[in-house]
Amino acid sequence: MSEITVAQQYGIGYLPLMIMQEQSLIEKHAKAAGLGELKVGWRKFAGSNVANDALLSGNLQFAAVGGAPLITMWAKTRGSIDVKGVAAVNSMPFYLNTRNPNVKSIKDFTETDKIALPSVKVSVQAVTLQMAAEKAFGEKDAHKLDSLTVSMAHPDAMIAMLSGRGEITSHFTSPPFQYQELQNPAVHTVLKSYDVLGGKSTFVVVWATSKFREANPKTFAAFLAALKESIDYINEDKKRAAEIYVKATKGKEPVESILKMLNDPEIEYTMTPKNLMKYADFLYKIGSIKVKPASWKEMFFPEIHQLSGS
Repeated sequence: MSEITVAQQYGIGYLPLMIMQEQSLIEKHAKAAGLGELKVGWRKFAGSNVANDALLSGNLQFAAVGGAPLITMWAKTRGSIDVKGVAAVNSMPFYLNTRNPNVKSIKDFTETDKIALPSVKVSVQAVTLQMAAEKAFGEKDAHKLDSLTVSMAHPDAMIAMLSGRGEITSHFTSPPFQYQELQNPAVHTVLKSYDVLGGKSTFVVVWATSKFREANPKTFAAFLAALKESIDYINEDKKRAAEIYVKATKGKEPVESILKMLNDPEIEYTMTPKNLMKYADFLYKIGSIKVKPASWKEMFFPEIHQLSGS
């Protein structure tokens, strides 16, 4: 292909993609591989459901989305277009924040509360909430809080919750938005994803179709090399990476604040998938997927199978 399209979402979870775009890294590696002037288009989506549709329609070649939606897409497309993970992008915690002082745990939510997240039922936040609900209410009630969730892009959800008006009282979010919300004394955290997963877990992955990879092996390899270079760049120069994020997002957050987040030991930029099998086991148990992967490697292309994933 002479032109590809890559999709990402909002927040520092997608910083490697922003660096790839800002520094034209895919184009650089494509040229080095003898592909000439590859044209790369970039799109931004509010949630994984929209990215799924674009990928299925062939309008998208690579999508950066949450780890749990990858598992759903892998299971749904087996034997057809065979969506698989290219690599993980990072491990980072995401918080369920609220401005409702009466909500101390997820058991305290009532019908008057609405929880904003990227995509109802399918986003990594939605699935993590289901896992937490199962622990809190019992195996039959994993979907107990689904009716309270509303699909909304993180920047819009943050504005809606902090405004104190309207139905959005809570936001299952991601960095940097969760930390920005907590600067407001009226906001507190109800739940953290790492507590639900029992440790570090992959937040963002990139996926593609087997059909695209087989037809465009050099382009696939150029993308993977660009992703690795961008992750290495962040780990080697976090201050410069923070500056790129602020510039790319036209954000008002000081570079120092973003740098502090990037230096948080809970936030790790890595291509190694972590704790994804816990999502797979859960999704299979509640019937959201009909087939369970034998290991994380079954859901990812072989180029990263040498990594010690989980």
